[in-house]
Amino acid sequence: MPARVDLGRMTLAEVEAFVSRLDVPPPHRTRPEDIRCLEELALALVRDRRVGVRRLGERLRRAVEVRRRERLRAAGMLEAEAVLCPSEVVVVAGMDEAGRGPLAGPVVAAAVVLRPGAVIPGLDDSKNLPEKRREELYGEVLRACRSVGVGVAGPRTVDRMNVLEATYVAMRRAVARLGERPDFLLVDGFRVPGLDLPQRGVVGGDGLCASIAAASVVAKVTRDRIMRQVAKRFPGYGFERNKGYSTPEHREGLRRLGPCPAHRLSFIGRGEAGDDLGGLGVRTPGG
Repeated sequence: MPARVDLGRMTLAEVEAFVSRLDVPPPHRTRPEDIRCLEELALALVRDRRVGVRRLGERLRRAVEVRRRERLRAAGMLEAEAVLCPSEVVVVAGMDEAGRGPLAGPVVAAAVVLRPGAVIPGLDDSKNLPEKRREELYGEVLRACRSVGVGVAGPRTVDRMNVLEATYVAMRRAVARLGERPDFLLVDGFRVPGLDLPQRGVVGGDGLCASIAAASVVAKVTRDRIMRQVAKRFPGYGFERNKGYSTPEHREGLRRLGPCPAHRLSFIGRGEAGDDLGGLGVRTPGG
C-alpha cells in the first residue's frame, strides 16, 4: 500500500501516474489494513481542489467500497452460521458434497470446522467460482480451519445403492475423518441419516454459511483432482476436462470405447466394470 504523499506538490499528471501504479489487491485478497490505507488516500484525493484529482479519488473510493462489501459478505456468512446453530454450540462443522450428477467418478463429501472468527473473502458456493479461484481457496480454507475430513463413495457404491445413499456414505465418512467431534453439523440441503450428531439441513447453505461453503470448495477441488488422476488411467473420455459429467467429448468417448471402471453403470446402462475407484491414488485432507 502507498506511503503518505503530498498531493499538493504533484501535478495532475503525476497524481494520475501515482494512482495508476497503486497495487490494489482484488476484493478476495484485500486485508483490513489495505482498506484503511486506500480509504485514507481516496479521502485525500476527493478533498483536492482539482476536479481531475477528485475524480480519481471517487474512482478509488468506489473500488474500496467493493472490497469492503466483500469482507462484510464473508463475515456475514459466519454470522448466518451462528444464527442457524443452537446458542450453546461451540464447535460447528459444515458439510457439502460434489459429484452427484456425473456419469463417472466418485461422490466426494467434505466436512470442515473453521477456526473461530475465520473470515475468508471470496468464499462462496464452489459452483460459482472459476477453477483457479477454487484451487486458491482450497489452500486458504485448509489454513483457516481447525479440522477437515473428506469422504469418498466410488462408482460401484453408487451402482449398488443409488447416488443419494452413496452421498450419505461419503458424508458419514467425512465426519468420521474430521479428527474432532463437532457439537453441531450444518449440511447443505438436507440432513444426513445415520449420524449420531445434532444437525440441520440448510437449503442453499453453500452460499450462505462459511463452513458449508468451505466444505463445498474442499469437496469440489478434491473430486476434480481425483478425476484428473482417473483421466491418466483411462484416457479417451476427457475426464481431465469434463470431470465425468455428460459432455459431447465424454459421450463420444463412451461411444468409441464403451464404459471403463470409473463409470457409473446405473447411469449409463449395465456392463462389465472393475473395482470401486473411490480412493484412486489421491491423498485427501483428514483422510
